[in-house]
Amino acid sequence: MIHELQAADVRKAALSFLETHMPLGIEGYQVTSEMLWHVLMKAAVEQSSVEAASQDLVAVAHGNTLREHLYEQFSVTELVAQEVAQNAVLAATLPREMRGRQVNLAIDFHDEPFYGKTAEARCYVCRGKAQEGTTHFWRIATAYVMWGDLRVTLALTYVLPEHRVLDVLERLLYRVAQTPVQVKRLYLDKGFCSGDVIQFLQQHRYSAVIACPIRGKERGTRALCQGRKSYRTTYTFTDGTTVEVAVVATLPENGQGLRQRKWLLFVLIDVAWSPRKVKHHYRRRFGIEASYRQLGRVRILTNGVNPAWRFFVLGFALLLVNIWLWLRWRFTLRLQPGRYRVKADLFRLQRFIQFLRRAIEHYCGVIMSIPTHLPPQSVIH
Repeated sequence: MIHELQAADVRKAALSFLETHMPLGIEGYQVTSEMLWHVLMKAAVEQSSVEAASQDLVAVAHGNTLREHLYEQFSVTELVAQEVAQNAVLAATLPREMRGRQVNLAIDFHDEPFYGKTAEARCYVCRGKAQEGTTHFWRIATAYVMWGDLRVTLALTYVLPEHRVLDVLERLLYRVAQTPVQVKRLYLDKGFCSGDVIQFLQQHRYSAVIACPIRGKERGTRALCQGRKSYRTTYTFTDGTTVEVAVVATLPENGQGLRQRKWLLFVLIDVAWSPRKVKHHYRRRFGIEASYRQLGRVRILTNGVNPAWRFFVLGFALLLVNIWLWLRWRFTLRLQPGRYRVKADLFRLQRFIQFLRRAIEHYCGVIMSIPTHLPPQSVIH
């Protein structure tokens, strides 16, 4: 018997995850939680605003009414509770086959540009390297699972200006500890290569691979970039932290088609691999960048300066990506000898977006006409 995953099933699954693990508790005369979730999902998959999505649907309240309920739901005093709820949905989307397993985690930051001027809003944004015309950003950090063919966001946390990198890492690991998986190894970006982070991981006996920046002209970590071959060595940072370092020599092509030596450094904590093997496994970490690109494809368009709302928009996009991955895993999974495989081409993100949009429009109805003072014949001809 051939079974089908229909667009209506996608809408029901997404709505079930959200209402079960992140209830809004709205049951008014004009607005209900279900209505608001439908509008939010439609705005996300169309990359439009809440107002634009509501104006396109028949059986929903006016955009101003929905906005009032949104402002009531997303308060800066409830940021922690909001973060907990979003992590609950992320954990709920983990396939049952992953539960209880040891998994590799990639952890990184994601920034969205902030152009506001109000002092209150600036208390919730972080400074960073100039991008897209600003040096201020809404910032989140995520823990991303790499397990077989599955790549899924496991946990997220909101990053505020006063948070240190170690604070963010500890909070993410705490969120991960609440999920039904175990950490096998961490893969961290250069931003985590600091003495306090390394000491924390060593003390708690985490296995980790951390990209190490090359600093100095002749001394510092640049002094390790010598010779022609990759090797492992011991290095002591200026704060006294001693680590094992994999020094990897690569020969990538430059713009003229010529090969030029380039060095890569990795701090190793409880990892006994060769430098080449370290580089090979660390490459898998770049899948977390793909999750941020996917986030951009299901992100609600907003200019609001409410920090709770802006953080929710980023987390909500990751939730939708996770729901898509859960559906793809459940309905396209093929068990092959020794491993699980999914038919990725059968249910790509674009098809999920189309299914969800069409199902919401079918369920709520869409505006197919506007009033006019002209007779139909005059309009057509």
